[in-house]
Amino acid sequence: MILVGDIGGTKTILALYEQERTIWSCSKKQTFASADFETFEKLLDCFLISVLDLSVQSVCIGVAGPTVNGDCTTTNLPWELKSIDIARQLGTEKVKLLNDLEATAWGVLNLPDEDFVELNSAAKKQQGNIAILAAGTGLGEALIIWSDEKHHVVATEGGHTDFAPRNELEIGLLRYLMEIYPDHVSNERVVCGQGLVDIYQYLKSINYAKVDGDVAYRMSQEDPAAVIGEKGCKRDDELCVKALDLFCEIYGAEAGNVALKCLPKAGVVLAGGIAAKILPSLQRGGFMQGYLAKGRYKELLKTMAVKVCLNQEAGLLGAVNYTKLKLIKAIE
Repeated sequence: MILVGDIGGTKTILALYEQERTIWSCSKKQTFASADFETFEKLLDCFLISVLDLSVQSVCIGVAGPTVNGDCTTTNLPWELKSIDIARQLGTEKVKLLNDLEATAWGVLNLPDEDFVELNSAAKKQQGNIAILAAGTGLGEALIIWSDEKHHVVATEGGHTDFAPRNELEIGLLRYLMEIYPDHVSNERVVCGQGLVDIYQYLKSINYAKVDGDVAYRMSQEDPAAVIGEKGCKRDDELCVKALDLFCEIYGAEAGNVALKCLPKAGVVLAGGIAAKILPSLQRGGFMQGYLAKGRYKELLKTMAVKVCLNQEAGLLGAVNYTKLKLIKAIE
């Protein structure tokens, strides 16, 4: 039996998989609100409370944060995960913590074509590197490097690089965000759920469009990012439409930046919780406009696929794939 997980700032998914001959099947899976738990250890105890005769061979968990010497301090949660503590709690020596986008990359490599939607109609089918971006509670980025006829997954913290405005409206957004985040305005501060809300509030502050009272009330009662995303996709509230369009353009611009840094001939993949939910807006063209706005390198980027991953459990499946390929093989 193996235990796998995907820890994000908003939710955590844990699952147990068992092998029968060559087939792996999930025997238990549960989703938790991450903020409901002071520590990961308490969440893990809650998951295991109904499991009898537990015998875990290997553990692999994707975590939203950098892993250092096998351990991880989460970026958007007050958790510190140590491999030795998890090993002791589960009675196994084989524990691997991956960056969450590293796990997602391992998942993306094994997903079927029907789990993706292409945004770039001019793309050519090519072999090569792949860039992964995932906007959710934060902005994760990872690289899949093609070398020696195989893929090598590389974790990064590229989402924390500086936000670079491209026009007067975005320069105003940067100034607005500098008041909220005086130490550093990163791409993660813009291309994430809270970032979408901040974009809306910025446009509201400059009187870009009239505020709809019903929308404002819903935002006070529900997840404001979800409300903006819904109204923006439906195109029935001017302020939400502009906020979502601007979000997509900035997301595209950052995807183009990553593409220029690793030349992903096999494509750029947008994973995470937001992309699939705002797919209609991503397909309207603003994202690709931001992605391709790289001057002399527009034609090069135009040849590379840009796909939205619809599978919301790519990170969890990546942890399963990593375990089978790396951890169990090492034991055998």
